Amino acid sequence: MRTLVCMMMLLANLGWSQSNLKAEESDFVIDNFRFSQGEILPKLNQHYITLGKPIKNSAGKVINAVLIMHGSTGNGGGFLSERFAGVLFGPGQLLDATKYFIILPDAIGHGKSSKPSDGLRMKFPAYTYDDMVKAQYLLLTEHLGVNHLRLVMGTSMGAMFTWVWGYTYPDYMDALMPLASLPVEIGGRNRMLRKMIIDGIKNDPEWRDGNYVAQPPGITTAINSLLVMVSSPLQWQKAAPTREQAEKFLQEQIDRYRKSLDANDMIYVFDASRYYNPDPHLALIKAPLFAINSADDQVNPPELGIMEQEIKKVSRGRYILLPITDETRGHGTHSIPKIWSNYLAELLKASE
Repeated sequence: MRTLVCMMMLLANLGWSQSNLKAEESDFVIDNFRFSQGEILPKLNQHYITLGKPIKNSAGKVINAVLIMHGSTGNGGGFLSERFAGVLFGPGQLLDATKYFIILPDAIGHGKSSKPSDGLRMKFPAYTYDDMVKAQYLLLTEHLGVNHLRLVMGTSMGAMFTWVWGYTYPDYMDALMPLASLPVEIGGRNRMLRKMIIDGIKNDPEWRDGNYVAQPPGITTAINSLLVMVSSPLQWQKAAPTREQAEKFLQEQIDRYRKSLDANDMIYVFDASRYYNPDPHLALIKAPLFAINSADDQVNPPELGIMEQEIKKVSRGRYILLPITDETRGHGTHSIPKIWSNYLAELLKASE
């Protein structure tokens, strides 16, 4: 394993000691990984970051492992920000990394895990959320030796993974916290926006069936749809109340995304949810589950009334809707634990 270089600055900012906390990143190569659609990849790379060390009880069961999963186009390293790690992972905090073994994987198609832009382009297997969760499960069980999780938590796409984890491996965890999600098939406006992202790229002649030399202009069209998808009307109005400010803000967002996104990767990322549908399986979830959404989330708007009905199917489930405040950031509220950490504390206590 190689220690993350950037952690030295991060730990200093958070007041953490290098002597008792190191974030390490590594890779687990899965041979002949079989995808749910039948395709096989000879070598699937599952990248991950860990903090802390696993602890086992007298029966050999790991009792302190925490899995945290990122959202679409993100990566596990995103959780090492001061806004997230600085609130949760420090000494005495809820997920103190000197006490917990924290695992931050890059999902298939993201970060340093295997993805289309590595070389296969549109010949890369058409992965689904089930495949992404399966790869993470193999990472934990076959590589890291984690036979139980204290907590499964995720943001956005990672929140949807959390539901999948809950019913696919119902005895594997003590608690579940999906942040910014709905446990139903992705339809309506959500799927429409995802298709706009996909079509915005595929309809561009410069995409060339995925064989472009430079990123095709259609990626900007896709980014425009993504920005609408995750927008926060209140916060964006406050940040850019004039025409000039709004246009400058928009261009800054586009430029930021263009620096990190690949067109083929985006197609796969936003189509991976096509078969996601926890609804028929919710009764299989055994662990206490706190589902947290924000009232200003444009991806999972509360007026749909979906979560109120679905959470009834989870025997130990609870739904928390965070009100709009000056601190919420729409869909992005999922990555601001100071807003919802009190519910995490409650969940950890309830699942002891």
